[in-house]
Amino acid sequence: MKESQANSVFKQGKKTPSDRADQATIASRAIMEQEKVAREKKTARLRQLRLEKEAAEEAANPAAAPKEKRKAQKRK
Repeated sequence: MKESQANSVFKQGKKTPSDRADQATIASRAIMEQEKVAREKKTARLRQLRLEKEAAEEAANPAAAPKEKRKAQKRK
């Protein structure tokens, strides 16, 4: 077998700029998707912690009964 034929089997051909752009697009979309998932997990975790904290504060400090409003006196 000729050496040129053996090397051509394992060599990749030149990539076009559009192929490189497609690879970059795919990679960037994958990264953005991972960041989105991480952000949504963090948001859900923080929301749960905030709700638990608010519930604990409300249980510790029950709201005082609202004062009844006095009726305004009519002018004579």
